[in-house]
Amino acid sequence: MPLVTLRDVLQPALTQGHAVAGLVTLGWEDMRAYVAAAEAENCPVILQAGPGCREHTPLPILGKMFRHLAEGASVPVVAHLDHGYTFDDCKEALDSGFTSLMFDGSRKPLQQNIDETAAIAEMAHAAGISCEGEIGFVGYADGEASAGTDPQEAAQFARETGVDAMAISVGNVHLQQDKDGGLDEPRIRAIQALTDTPLVIHGGSGVPMAQRTSLARTSNICKFNIGTELRMAFGAALRDAVNSDDSRFDRNQILKDTHDPLVAATRTVLRAFKGDDT
Repeated sequence: MPLVTLRDVLQPALTQGHAVAGLVTLGWEDMRAYVAAAEAENCPVILQAGPGCREHTPLPILGKMFRHLAEGASVPVVAHLDHGYTFDDCKEALDSGFTSLMFDGSRKPLQQNIDETAAIAEMAHAAGISCEGEIGFVGYADGEASAGTDPQEAAQFARETGVDAMAISVGNVHLQQDKDGGLDEPRIRAIQALTDTPLVIHGGSGVPMAQRTSLARTSNICKFNIGTELRMAFGAALRDAVNSDDSRFDRNQILKDTHDPLVAATRTVLRAFKGDDT
């Protein structure tokens, strides 16, 4: 199945009452497992190349990897740039075959964020692909603090940028390893009362499973980004594989042992976002 755009999977999610997982990739082993899990659950998946992934593997290579997996998949796959910080980041992803660009101007003043995101959205739409923006900074565990999204500013941002999806800051935090927190549902409802743009939660690993499911079915949150949770699952599987036999040295053989555990963990993530009828 060929690659699809973010809009292709989020608009049905918005109308049908479910969400799609944006899975943060670091390499071939996890992106391959994510597609296998999506096929097993018969649901679309968004493969995401964030800054850490791009430091390790060039965007043109990632684009080819995503496209190769999508062409052999039985479910829709989105090739998504996560946290592009410059116009050049986004242009390189577009030229590399990505079907969705996320421009992150959330640290910038509101009007600058709007203007720069609108330019990226215009470029993306002219090429027939999608664009995600962020309004209200989502912080990092043990790092920068979040700045919550103002509903009025969110409505202005959605209206003036024309983005296909809008990431918001409503209690979510990047790189959170536990699920002791939760999202600010009154703020979410206030935002969606002012705009019908599909909403995105970054730092989804820190959101309790029950709240993920509830919001996927009852709110305009159509995309949850999941990275840390699945990196932890991969790391645990890799440690088991390495420690199982001190004489092993072939990394391909070792890495093969991470596939099934990661597929199982990913299937659990994907099931939480399904609607009542899926």
